[in-house]
Amino acid sequence: MTLYSRRKLLATGAAGGLVAAAAATGASAEDYSAAAMSDPGPHDPAQAATNPYDWQGLPTDHGNLGMLRHSFSQVHNRHTDAGWAREVTVRNFPISKNMAGVNMRLPKGAVRELHWHVPAEWAFVTYGVGRITAVDSGAQRFVADVKEGDLWFFPGGVPHSIQGLGPDGCEFILVFNDGNFSEDSTFLITDWFNHTPKEVLAKNFGVPASTFDNTTKKDLWIFGAPVPGSLADDLAQSQQPFVTNPYAFPLGDQKPVFQSAGGSVRIADVNNFPATTMSAALVELEPGGLRELHWHPLSDEWQYYISGTARMGVFHGEGRNNTVEFHPSDVGYVPQSIGHYVQNIGKDTVRFLEVFTTPQYADVSLASWMNNVPHELVAAHLNIDVATLQKLAQRKTPVVPV
Repeated sequence: MTLYSRRKLLATGAAGGLVAAAAATGASAEDYSAAAMSDPGPHDPAQAATNPYDWQGLPTDHGNLGMLRHSFSQVHNRHTDAGWAREVTVRNFPISKNMAGVNMRLPKGAVRELHWHVPAEWAFVTYGVGRITAVDSGAQRFVADVKEGDLWFFPGGVPHSIQGLGPDGCEFILVFNDGNFSEDSTFLITDWFNHTPKEVLAKNFGVPASTFDNTTKKDLWIFGAPVPGSLADDLAQSQQPFVTNPYAFPLGDQKPVFQSAGGSVRIADVNNFPATTMSAALVELEPGGLRELHWHPLSDEWQYYISGTARMGVFHGEGRNNTVEFHPSDVGYVPQSIGHYVQNIGKDTVRFLEVFTTPQYADVSLASWMNNVPHELVAAHLNIDVATLQKLAQRKTPVVPV
């Protein structure tokens, strides 16, 4: 299957190139005249190329489901001299009402300031190594190092920090169970200190007021600090008990719950990660592989694409269906119980995250549903031969081909 690159799309022009893109991915485009497909007025081929199906959908597409895709590569980046972060929230991605995402980079030594927030925080490390800390409401502590492929989860209100370790710090994705969340509006320890009288601080901590003479007068947010020592040294500084359920989980190291020639699925939910109240899957699709037609009955789905080129078809009922193309750093969103599939249409492995606001991961397979009710009933609906239905798998096959 041929990967039709963005560069080639730009080279061939918006209209003709996007038609060719649909053909190159094995999907037939609607057959319109050259005049009907022309766009002689002002247009931006680069923008159009991000999702060729906006210009010309598949023959099965119908209606307008709005924006189902956004990208961290297209949003404002907030920088400091120590690191950066950018966010996709309901403000720039209106469909994302129940979840917001942040992409953050912390070079070696850089710290995301000690802070907390109302929503829960689910995170996945996409690069490097970092150290995370937290303390719960029972004064139980947590300190751990996380690497690429690991995730962490902090319940809402639990104070925490993140720091990049050697050799080159870390980068990660954060997902919050509130679409209105903003990285710019968390509760920072320096902010509270700056707005509390010194005599109150002195009384609270039992130290002289002069202790706070050199406390910074500005919010730090992301700032440079010395690289911490060993994990064992950090753990030795507190005698408080460890949290009962650790806040970190090595998702990338888990054995897939499903694996076939088409790819694999790894799941992290309350069943294997007791600390979490959110669930997720790490999906890999080999070229041509398909994340089967399905839906999620318990929660909206927030997606993050790590590698490869994918196409998602979304069925919304009432005759409405849209197709969307995804590339690395893109975010997708599918409302609860809306049918969809994801297909690898490129040459490289597609890796993406599915994240949900519920502690239990759940999906309903279209094929499994069809094949576990009487065959004659399905045949009457779809005019499919009963003998064919009898040969289909009754168990879920999350990734095909098997």
